[in-house]
Amino acid sequence: QVQLVESGGGLVQAGGSLRLSCAASGRTFSTYVMGWFRQAPGKEREFVGCISGSGGSTYYADSVKGRFTISRDNAKNTVYLQMNSLKPEDTAVYYCASGPPEATITRRYEYWGQGTQVTVSS
Repeated sequence: QVQLVESGGGLVQAGGSLRLSCAASGRTFSTYVMGWFRQAPGKEREFVGCISGSGGSTYYADSVKGRFTISRDNAKNTVYLQMNSLKPEDTAVYYCASGPPEATITRRYEYWGQGTQVTVSS
């Protein structure tokens, strides 16, 4: 029943910024942990970060910590990924996902978006 749609991907130069959005369906959006993942060609899917249902807690992979920021607007059923100081190694398809409260620990998410391409040129 939950549908997620990512947007905001594109081409950006190294050192630049990009803001991804993920719009979710459902009136219980605030009960879900929202996560961001990414996958580059030939590589495994990688956890980027997540945010608790209330937005009070965020968690990030070491590779993006200090550069990326996750936020959410529960009134708009939308989660955001602000990406700053982008590097070529950030190039990947970025996916948003929703899961139960324990997803912050288990990294298991129930619903996934279709992904949006982010390309960082050198």
